[in-house]
Amino acid sequence: TVPIRTVNRQCSSGLQAVADVAASIKAGFYEIGIGAGLESMTINQMSWDGDVNPKLKNFQKAQDCLLPMGITSENVAHRFGVTRLEQDQAAVDSHRKAAAATASGRFKDEIIPVATKIVDPKTGDEKPIVVSVDDGIRPETSVAGLGKLKTVFKKDGTTTAGNSSQISDGAGAVLLMKRSVAVQKGLPILGVFRTFAAVGVDPAIMGVGPAVAIPAAVKAAGLELEDIDLFEINEAFASQFVYCRKKLELDPQKINVNGGAMAIGHPLGATGARCVATLLHEMKRRGRDCRFGVVSMCIGTGMGAAAVFERGDGCDELCNARKVESNNLLSKDSR
Repeated sequence: TVPIRTVNRQCSSGLQAVADVAASIKAGFYEIGIGAGLESMTINQMSWDGDVNPKLKNFQKAQDCLLPMGITSENVAHRFGVTRLEQDQAAVDSHRKAAAATASGRFKDEIIPVATKIVDPKTGDEKPIVVSVDDGIRPETSVAGLGKLKTVFKKDGTTTAGNSSQISDGAGAVLLMKRSVAVQKGLPILGVFRTFAAVGVDPAIMGVGPAVAIPAAVKAAGLELEDIDLFEINEAFASQFVYCRKKLELDPQKINVNGGAMAIGHPLGATGARCVATLLHEMKRRGRDCRFGVVSMCIGTGMGAAAVFERGDGCDELCNARKVESNNLLSKDSR
């Protein structure tokens, strides 16, 4: 009885779904919607084996859209001087924070246990299991250990399996509705969707997307970067994550405080919705010291996306109003 449609913005598909639902609610098309994403990277091949238009050879930017994502990671590291050590350290930090968050139960409110089965490929025997935690987290990861890994995409490069996001299966969903409807139904309000921005960047260095998208989304919300208390920036590759953090001069203590995709995984379609869930639950835990949060990720073929959220229990109609220090914005007749 409920209509559905799919949306594709690659790594940001989950966040795009959330933004589309929020926009439709704001437009009055409906009052309640679910923005969801899923991906099974272990089953579905990520590469494209079909033909491409031969005219692509005439356009360098079009060719760059077809670059393997690992090559774009190497391009970012090389062009902006992100070292192998910086990347490996970022990966270690991601695993350490994700392990601590799991051990302390910080993910429990955002994870629904899934009953499934494991099938032995040799015997066909089935074993029922319940998945209730992310199983890509490796608490024992160390810089020394990652330093021994070989590079994957470039012989003299810096991108390895250890400082990249994982090949994962996953799903996430975000329930959105008009505030009045949520109040009427007595539902808890975790957050308020404020703004969304998608930007285009050079496809050869697509990982820089968050560094462009975050300022655009924050500006659209009438805020400054300093107003944002918490960031969830998808760790597609350590190279681009480190670059974006440094480019925007963000406080490392505000970013991916519970780890990121290098530890948790990056199921492409699911990541946007997962990041929203992680952000909103952490904002709730932090209370009034955490009012605004941002979700952002880079996107294959040269894009970036970001969305701004406000903690749900601290919202008012003038949340984006800024204090005017002078009357410079008034007309001459008003002075």
